[in-house]
Amino acid sequence: MTIIIGLGNPGKQYENTRHSFGFRVLDFLVGRRSLGEGGWDEKYSSKFIKLEDVILAKPQTFMNKSGEAVKEILKYYDNAQLIVIHDELDLPLGSIRVQKDISAAGHNGVQSIIDELGTKDFIRIRLGIDNPQTRGQIPGDDFVLQKFTEQEEQIVNEVLEITKTAIETLQTEGFDMAQSKFNG
Repeated sequence: MTIIIGLGNPGKQYENTRHSFGFRVLDFLVGRRSLGEGGWDEKYSSKFIKLEDVILAKPQTFMNKSGEAVKEILKYYDNAQLIVIHDELDLPLGSIRVQKDISAAGHNGVQSIIDELGTKDFIRIRLGIDNPQTRGQIPGDDFVLQKFTEQEEQIVNEVLEITKTAIETLQTEGFDMAQSKFNG
């Protein structure tokens, strides 16, 4: 069993913001039916879809409390492989990193998961969101809550496709292969 957590903030006002990039990936996967059909259930403090061997979950606890929802899910699926997909301000827009067992590096949602689980030993797919041209002097906390520009959306769509392929690689070829293919 694989549990894929997409991080973001619930609510219409946060849709398509940089900080909800993880939610967008899961919506893309379901919309493209690459992982199966079905609608989102409300379960485990998350929007939740259980397929044959994959669970998709979007915590509804807000970013800073994401770990509470993840911990709740893992009570029932404790032997599952955990993959967390999230935005990363420290990476340029368009970049992706597949990593494991690393610190939160200032990401509050990831830190919440580490704190609740008592470990950082899980796979993360970090999606770059920084763009000096649109960010300017905006503080990081404000920048992550902005929506992508029309020009940036083209890059976001490419990242969605790449992330889908990275997830498939993790499932079929394993972590080491996914890391070597996508950390370029």
